[in-house]
Amino acid sequence: MQTNYAFFQGQIVPIEQAKVSVMTHALHYGTACFGGIRAYWNEQQEQLYIFRLEDHIKRFLSSASLLLMNLPYSAEQLRAAVVELLRCEGQRNDMYVRPLAYKADHKIGVLLHDMIDEVTIFATPFGRYVANEEGASVCVSSWRRVDDNAIPARGKIAGAYVNSSLVKSEALMDGYDEAIVLDEYGHASEGSAANIFMVRDGQLITPPVSANILEGITRRTVMELAAADLGIRVEEREIDRTELYVCDELFFCGTGVQVASITAVDRRPVGAGVMGPITNAIRNLYFDVVRGNVERYRSWNTPVFDHA
Repeated sequence: MQTNYAFFQGQIVPIEQAKVSVMTHALHYGTACFGGIRAYWNEQQEQLYIFRLEDHIKRFLSSASLLLMNLPYSAEQLRAAVVELLRCEGQRNDMYVRPLAYKADHKIGVLLHDMIDEVTIFATPFGRYVANEEGASVCVSSWRRVDDNAIPARGKIAGAYVNSSLVKSEALMDGYDEAIVLDEYGHASEGSAANIFMVRDGQLITPPVSANILEGITRRTVMELAAADLGIRVEEREIDRTELYVCDELFFCGTGVQVASITAVDRRPVGAGVMGPITNAIRNLYFDVVRGNVERYRSWNTPVFDHA
């Protein structure tokens, strides 16, 4: 499987034609933002469903506004471009869609205003982001999470993901599957590119939006599903490092990582050292929802193919 097309300069073109100059401002200064959107193939319905497309495009535009971008496309046009791109790809697989807004000027100099802003989108087949989704071993990173007063943490700013890359490579090179990053006050913030949830005494706990986290769409989904469908109380509060060692369950969530169980932190087992019942229940429900199998959440699923 491969990527065949891209939305580039206002139209869908073969991927080979979607090219930018080495002088492009975003390449030099990280002056870009992106989104991550999943589309899930439902074999029984022979349909590809884009999960929470409207919410993802809304956040994408919010990230662009943080970079003083004036994009030449409306939210409706971007949603339509994603759907049409996936139709052109025509693949019957789970897909990952990457919209990217970037400063397209060919100039040297650190600034954001009075520049050309462009958008490109591509889609590619995509499976697991973390190999051990059912039992990841993680460390607490030596790197701190980028602070919102330095680079907007609640936006998917391309340059900020150098921080995530440092975190992830350190973890992998030290023999872990992933890492959890602390904020400047020493509280748990998130993974290298995923939100975190902890279970203690049957309660679901996640860091607040003020902990320099990305305001995750999957995070919000998990909170809604846990409260409405599973009857689990959800609390947003600070999480100390040692709570990660003594909690009952722990998991990552995000568009890329989906819902991935964490079964060890810094070589210490989480709970019984296997995926816990609450994580398992949330994970199973989540995968049913994203594939369009739960009628009450069907409004979150945008169908790609017109079978009529």
